[in-house]
Amino acid sequence: METLDHLLSGLAAAMTLKYLAFALAGCVFGTLVGVLPGVGPAAGTAILIPITFNLDPAGAIIMLSAIYYGAMYGGTITSVLLNVPGEAASVITCIEGYQMARQGRGGAALGIAAIGSFIGGTVAVIALVVVAAPLAALALKFGPPEFFALMLFGLCLVTGLAGRSLVAGILMTIAGLLISLIGIDPVRGAPRFTFGMPELYDGLGFIPVVMGLFGIGEILATAEKPYREVIKTNLRDIWPNRQEWKSSIGAIGRGTGIGFFLGLIPGVGSIIPTFMSYILEKRISKHPEKFGTGVIEGVAGPETANNAYANAAMVPLLTLGIPSSPTIAVLMGAFIINGLTPGPFLFTEKPVLVWTIIASFFIGNVMLLILNLPLVGLWAKILEVPYQYVVVGTLLFCVIGAYSINSSVFDVWVMLGFGVIGYLLRKLDYPLAPFVLGLILGPQLEKSLRTSLEMSAGDFMIFLTRPITVTLLVLSIVVLVVSALNLAPSQIREATDD
Repeated sequence: METLDHLLSGLAAAMTLKYLAFALAGCVFGTLVGVLPGVGPAAGTAILIPITFNLDPAGAIIMLSAIYYGAMYGGTITSVLLNVPGEAASVITCIEGYQMARQGRGGAALGIAAIGSFIGGTVAVIALVVVAAPLAALALKFGPPEFFALMLFGLCLVTGLAGRSLVAGILMTIAGLLISLIGIDPVRGAPRFTFGMPELYDGLGFIPVVMGLFGIGEILATAEKPYREVIKTNLRDIWPNRQEWKSSIGAIGRGTGIGFFLGLIPGVGSIIPTFMSYILEKRISKHPEKFGTGVIEGVAGPETANNAYANAAMVPLLTLGIPSSPTIAVLMGAFIINGLTPGPFLFTEKPVLVWTIIASFFIGNVMLLILNLPLVGLWAKILEVPYQYVVVGTLLFCVIGAYSINSSVFDVWVMLGFGVIGYLLRKLDYPLAPFVLGLILGPQLEKSLRTSLEMSAGDFMIFLTRPITVTLLVLSIVVLVVSALNLAPSQIREATDD
């Protein structure tokens, strides 16, 4: 009953004109980010963080969260009409959605994707409301050793699932952790790894780094790909017919379950639920041979799983302070920039704020349904904008955003440098997710480790005498061993740069 009271008060706050405007702006920006190939939710969220600096914390998080799940909606449009995924999670939608567009049924594909996304996202938010408070209450019983083991487990999951090579994942995790050490030592108060440069005393700025890795890096990688012509298809008839509804209802239900439960696991990434949903639909279908020719349940299931995952991925962030993907890591950075620490204490220290943010997810899903059904033709027109204009505009926005953080040219150079690094890492097939999560979790991991050792007078046995800590450490080892033995299916070992 207390949870319902908190939700209703949060909904009342989220329904104010100011927060409705922030949610609408985020949904529009997010859909635009998803529609434009080569940007993606992580890049879009990172690039747009600077415009939230003058907003109050709740408004900033509401807008950035809406950009995240809005991009999940928008990525479907390019997958169906261009056969190019707007973001990683929409890769699987290209298979059936593009074939439907070629048959003149692109409107139905986009319609069922929007409806399934709305259902999956809304159900996931309802489940988030149910599980968030109990999980946060459980996490309040964690001490520094448990939090250290939990964050280590999250890093191991990301490292094991984020790429084709475990070695590459480990190297990227270590690189992210090392970069996070730059700055002032939190215990001794002395500079470390700064090489005498005052600009590095506060460490490398998180925003310039992720804007470079995802924004500049993604633009450079996409610019070398050939342009694809937009399929001319019927976008007026977006409401599925009776047979299409009959085929899609079960897929939407199964996609919701898959997306939500996988969203609770840090490190899984948004591409995995969509692949699993598609594989499941093909396996249980009475006509699996038709998959690949424009089967509507091959669009409905993955797109539902995609948005159910996006909303469920907020559970580990809000309750445990563990980001489950690069985009969620960017959101976590936005929390920290606004003076908020995601985790169980957020529910006790800032209950009004956290429940306002959760309530805004309901509103955002409704807004996205309205934006994507009647206005799908308008979004399709944006695809006809010459890509060189998109590139120049995005680069300009990145430079202005990086400079505006501290009015520092040094931050611009950091962004450009990491843009080149991000491009090279993509070319070499190194996953970015472990790097970003290592960069975000590094300071918290170090703090938990040092606090734990202070509690035990330097005795590492403190991690082996607490049941929860031992369990998480054993699970971390199991994840790495399984990944090393290549026991996981190849579909769930793809890079997850969402």
